[in-house]
Order: sequence, then C-alpha cells, then structure tokens
Amino acid sequence: MVQETISHQAVRADARSIVSLAGPALVVLAATPLYLLLDTAVVGRLGAEDLAALAAGATVLGTVTTQLTFLSYGTTARAARLFGAGKKSAALYEGVQATWVAVFVGVVLAGVVFAFTPQIMGWLTSNEIVAHKATTWMRVTCASIVPALVTMAGNGWLRGMSNTRLPLYFTLAGVIPMAIAVPIFVHNYGLAGSAYANVLGEWIIGALFLGALCLHWRRAGDGRVMRPDWSVIKPQLQMGRDLVVRSLSFQVAFLSAAAVAGRMGSASLAAHQILLQLWNFLCLLLDSVAIAAQALVGAALGAQSVVAARRVALQVVRFSVAASVVLAVTLAVGAEVFPRWFTPDERVLAAMATPWWMLIVLVVMGGVVFALDGVLLGASDVSFLRNATVCAVVVGFIPVVWLSLIFDWGLSGVWCGLLAFIFVRLLAVWWRYRSDAWAH
Repeated sequence: MVQETISHQAVRADARSIVSLAGPALVVLAATPLYLLLDTAVVGRLGAEDLAALAAGATVLGTVTTQLTFLSYGTTARAARLFGAGKKSAALYEGVQATWVAVFVGVVLAGVVFAFTPQIMGWLTSNEIVAHKATTWMRVTCASIVPALVTMAGNGWLRGMSNTRLPLYFTLAGVIPMAIAVPIFVHNYGLAGSAYANVLGEWIIGALFLGALCLHWRRAGDGRVMRPDWSVIKPQLQMGRDLVVRSLSFQVAFLSAAAVAGRMGSASLAAHQILLQLWNFLCLLLDSVAIAAQALVGAALGAQSVVAARRVALQVVRFSVAASVVLAVTLAVGAEVFPRWFTPDERVLAAMATPWWMLIVLVVMGGVVFALDGVLLGASDVSFLRNATVCAVVVGFIPVVWLSLIFDWGLSGVWCGLLAFIFVRLLAVWWRYRSDAWAH
C-alpha cells in the first residue's frame, strides 16, 4: 500500500504538480547568479583591479563546478527512479553515495586548484597585481568547493524524491547571510572578504544538506552504514562521465561564440554579452521545468509505468512550450524597449537588432529542448544526450559560427550558429522522444 501511494503521488503531472516542483527549483537556480551580481557590485567599489581579480577567480570557480553538475542531475535521475518504485531507502542511499563522491572529488579539486592557483591566474591575466589579488581570492574560496559539491548532491537526491522545497529553504539560509556578510567583509578585509562571505554561505548550505541526509537516513534508512559503496558509486560516475562530456560541449559552443564575437569589435562583443546573459537568465526559467520533468519522469519509470511516464513527458512539454511562448511574446513586444535597459550605445543597439529576434526563436525552441532534456535525464538516457549535444556542436554550431567570421556575417552569423546548435538538439531529442526508446 505504501509503494502504491508513493508511486501514485509521484506520477501526477498536472500544472500544479509541475509548478510546485519548478517554482522552488527556479529560486534555487537563480539564487547564486543573483548573489554574484551583488558580490560584483560590492567588489566593484574597490576598483578595477579588484573587479578584474574577482572575474578571473569566478571564472575558475564556475568552470570547476559547472563540469560537476552530474552530482545533481545524475543523482536526481537515479533517486527518482528508486523513489517512484517505492524504494525510499535506496533513493536515500543514492544521496549518501553521491555525497561521498562530492567530498572525495571536492577535496581533490580544492587541493589541485589551491596548489596551481598562481599559474592559473597568471594564464588568465598578464597584470601581476590582478593575478596576485585573484590568487588570494581563489585560495580562500577553495574552502567552499567541498560544501558546494555536497550541495549539488543534496539537490539531486531531494529533487529525486520530488522535494524542491527543502533545497529552497537551505539555499536561502545560506545565501541571505552571505549577502549580508559580503559588504561587511569586503569593507573590513578587501577582496578577500568576498571569498570569506562565499565560504561562509556555502558551508551553511552544505551543512544543512548533510544534516538533512543524516536525519532522513536515520528515519527511513535500511540499516546500512553510511560509508562509500563502490557498487553504487561506479554507475553514478559512469553517468557523470556522459554528463561531463555534454557540459564540456556547451562550454566549447559558448566560448567559441564569445571568441568570434570578440574579433568583430567592441560593439559586437558588448551586444553578444548582453544577449548571452539574457539567454542564460531565460535558460534558468526553462531549466526549472526540466528539473520537474526529471523528478516526475524518473518516478513514473521507477513505478514501472511507461504510460504514466509518457503522460508526464507530454504534460511537461506542453507546459514548457506555453511558458516559452509567453517569454518570446514578451521579448517581441519589448524589442524596442528592453535592449535600451542594458545600454544607450547606438552601435551596440544596432549590433543587437537582428540577433534579438534570433534570441526570440531560440526561446521558443528552447521550450521544447529543455523540457525533453529533462524527460531524457529523468529516464537516465544520458548517453544519447551526450552524443546529441556533441553532434550539435560539431555539425550545427562550429561550422556556422566560424563561417560567420570568415565571410564577415557579423554577430547575426554567431547567433545563427547558436540557432543551429539548438535546432540540431531539438531534432535529436524530439526524435528520441517520439521513438519511445527512452521509456524502456
């Protein structure tokens, strides 16, 4: 009876269920970017060199943590499947092992980055003062890597158990003190104060996730000791390998776009930066729906109900497409107004004019792509997603974006490359979804 109740609740896919999962997930996804904006504004008052040092350090930290999102997305898929099958203790055990992976990997990464920070910063900037400041910031921030990865794993197992509210509370419990501390710490300790605030917040959040895991295990565990178990960690790492390759493909695409835009002049690069940051923000909105799809599809398949999984997938796609259409219409209506919120420079505005409409098309396509990404991740179909993303970069993005530089197509050519990248992914995930292979 318990298993039937869990499964029945897990496979609900009405708009209310989707929003109840996606809403808190959106806040969690947006919390860090919003804090980074505050951090940037505070450090910016120290001067250009401190701001440049923060940018260099944040680039390294972001690159390190972005490649390890499998700790959240992979764990969500595996935990959701078990939770949907009524195996709550097994779902929790996935969280236990993902947390061990986070600790082991985090310790190694923190040690490597700490040891090689001077060399890394020297490569990122030729300014010795900036490199020195960035090294100081990064070496303090290394203390936040382990709790940040524990947080990723915590988000994964809780989302897998269709719980996005606890991650929301935990995130706010760390981000709010972090936001309060950063201006005080920066005032007292300079740039290093930004790192101290970051470490403080990450340890609060990580400790809360760790405490929740121990408490849940004490209440619903199956008696196994909370120690590393290679039989569980190995398949987690195998899934992680595919997700890391997929993430690296994204990095190649967007770094190449920035490199080509930078060769087209300052106006094109500024316009590209504005459009890219806006796209990243819109991706947060759509990705929250993908997180709901992961949890719901994983639970449905865990309950061995392919019919329910298909129903969930269809409902999530409909919901995501509706949301993307609303966003696209808003961008279209504000096409003459919104760009001026970011810059008064007529050269930059002119460079943005055509790519703005490409961004609108990207949002509509993204509504389908992100939703189906979530569906396939929930079905643990990560090897297909890896191959599709790599193919989209090699076949869709790279040829178009570099041809735009050779034939001087301007920023519009760069964004045609991004359109090709998303379009190839759209064809791939739609074909996979229609084939039903993901559900089996």
